[in-house]
Order: sequence, then structure tokens, then C-alpha cells
Amino acid sequence: MNNYKPSSMLKIFATVLAFAIGSQAAHADVLSDAKASGELKIATEFHFAPFAYLVDGQYAGLNLELMDEVGKRLGFEVSWIDLPWASVLPGLEAGNYDFVAGPAMVTRERQSRYAFTLPIADATVGLIKRENDDSIEKPEDVAGKRVGVQRGSAQADEFRAFNQTLPEPATITEYVDFTQSMADLAARRVDAVANSLPNIAYTATQRPMFAVVEPTFGKPAYFAYMARNDAESASLVEAINQTLGQMHEDGSLAALQTKWFGAPMDVPTGDFVPEL
Repeated sequence: MNNYKPSSMLKIFATVLAFAIGSQAAHADVLSDAKASGELKIATEFHFAPFAYLVDGQYAGLNLELMDEVGKRLGFEVSWIDLPWASVLPGLEAGNYDFVAGPAMVTRERQSRYAFTLPIADATVGLIKRENDDSIEKPEDVAGKRVGVQRGSAQADEFRAFNQTLPEPATITEYVDFTQSMADLAARRVDAVANSLPNIAYTATQRPMFAVVEPTFGKPAYFAYMARNDAESASLVEAINQTLGQMHEDGSLAALQTKWFGAPMDVPTGDFVPEL
């Protein structure tokens, strides 16, 4: 038989509720939690050179150097989580980690769902081919050919829009990551791969068997990092934006862009409306 009186039960309920509210309040700010614990959990895909990739089993790329510098200035270390790109954004929404340094192409649709940082690189889409393939001299030459894209990416969407303008549509093959698409390009299973200019330009400089198809196509686009679009993440995004602004001013962002892309990039330093 239950001996608790109604008044006792109310007190217990009030105590439990107060504890729950207090716990939520203690974990209601991602930036404060990161500073308190000394760690910010960031997800990305380590098959996306030069932003994030593996070298002899070790993580490397602009994302690591840039976010390590941001963390140093804000008072936390970065804990990296390597996932296939198609699962990165769902994991962010599920609260499995705090932040995504994909980076991701900024689009109007994504801006309605996520909180983006300031852009960190140009993301305009282009094509990469085998260097000795003289049948592709400009983007329109992929008409009727086989083109690889990354599944779930905005770059894939940009190529599909471009593909609709061709006299004979290309056959599109989707890949889990950029590395797989380049392996199939080398093996002649596809004739070209569509991705953002920094990725394909870096790949061509590292592997002379590939060449970038000039010019790029589609609308101007930018890469940025992202968090959940909620009150808990707002201060984190604001602090990272302030830090990126400082890095614009002191030249450290341009230095990282030059190291990883070969030259600094002209990207917005304030709010902007994406064309995509």
C-alpha cells in the first residue's frame, strides 16, 4: 500500500521538476559547456581534401587547423568525429555532437534549418577529368557522358541543374564520398566528377593524372560551418563568427587559405543572401 500523501507527492514532483529544469539550464548553452569541459565535439567527413582527409591514418586538412585555432582563441579543444557526409547533418539534428565543420555549401534551404558561420571558402562547382581526356575541354562537353557526384551534397544538386541545360544529359553516378568518385574516375568508370573548386583544384595539384575543366559553372557559392539553429547554439555561432572576423583582420584566415588552396579567397565577411 502506498503511504505517500498527496501533499508529499506534490513536494516530490516539485523537487524532481526543479532538478530537471536545473539540469537543462546547466546544459543549455553549447559554448559554455565546451568551455567548462574543455571540449567541443565536431563532426565532418575525412574524405574531402583539402578540408579534411587522412594521411597515413592521421587526420589532416584546413578544417583541423582552422578549428584548432578557433578553439585556442575561445578556450576549448576540438574532438573530431569522422562520418560519411550523408549522416553528418542528421546526426547534428539528433544532438550527437555540437557542430559540423563539413564544410557545407550555404543554401537558402539549409539556412532555414541550420545556423551557419561566416563563409571560410569559395564553393562554386566545377568538373575534374582525367588529364589525357581531350574529349572534355569545357563543362558542356560532359553531355552524354558519365559524371560522378557526392550523394546528399549541394554540389550534386548544382550539377543536376546544370545537367538539365545540356543537349544530352550526362548519366549521374552517386558516391558516398569524394575519394570513391575519384577512384572511379581514375578507373574510367566515370568520365568526370563534379565538386567544389577548392576540392577539385587541390586534387589536380596533388595528382597530375587529373585536370580541372575550366570554367566553373552555376551560381557563386560559399562553404561555411554550421550548428543547430536553436538558442543553445546561438552563442557558439556568434563567438566563432567573431573569431573568424578577427582572423580575417589579422590575416591568419588568408594564410590558411593560401596554404591549402594556393591563394586567399574572397568570401563574405558579414550576412549575405545565398544565390542557391
